Amino acid sequence: MSRFRYVVVDVFTDTPLEGNQLAVFTDAREIPEEQLQRLAKELNLAETTFVYPSTGDGHVRMRIFTPAAELPFAGHPTLGTAFVLAAPLQLGEIRIETGRGTIPVRVEREGAQIVFGRMEQPLPSVTVFERSDELLAALSVAESELPVELYDNGVQHVFVALGSAREVAALEPDLQRIKALGVYGINCFARRHALEDAHVRPGARHRRGPGDGLCRRPARLPPRAARPDQIR
Repeated sequence: MSRFRYVVVDVFTDTPLEGNQLAVFTDAREIPEEQLQRLAKELNLAETTFVYPSTGDGHVRMRIFTPAAELPFAGHPTLGTAFVLAAPLQLGEIRIETGRGTIPVRVEREGAQIVFGRMEQPLPSVTVFERSDELLAALSVAESELPVELYDNGVQHVFVALGSAREVAALEPDLQRIKALGVYGINCFARRHALEDAHVRPGARHRRGPGDGLCRRPARLPPRAARPDQIR
């Protein structure tokens, strides 16, 4: 039986078993192509990365898999992989080749320990989501208060603006119909002016991650997760 080294890390936290989980296979050269998706599915974390020697202008090349599909780029897997690799490589900035170009990640240390990372992400593309009528029907929503748009930054997300936080909280989406639309993150949110419930902070959303089969209940949407004009 083959043995392959991997590291499990918690991204966006300094507390073990919190944050965003990630598995990093630090040397994937000997892993058969057909095993990559199977390994990601077996580990069943949000993302798993596989590291290879550079083929361009980076220090390494990285591939990202969710349990269901390969992604050209995603934020927390890139940052987490940088933390894992920058320490043994003794780099202040590590350049990681992805499906969306080479991403530089600068790390900060306290002594020998890496404590912070900052990366330059590619700019997302924004287009009208062509299957918006089917999506709204699957959400049991009559209409979106803004155009239903597709944001593609490696992970494809569709945003639907509802009239209030209560509408977001009341959603009962048909997950099978949503899954049939393709591998997208579906995000339903209420803009600031629409909030009538003081207990729900601006940017409340109901979301399904791309291809993960999960539907998250209302949460607070970080300002960096969507365009500012959507959550004003």
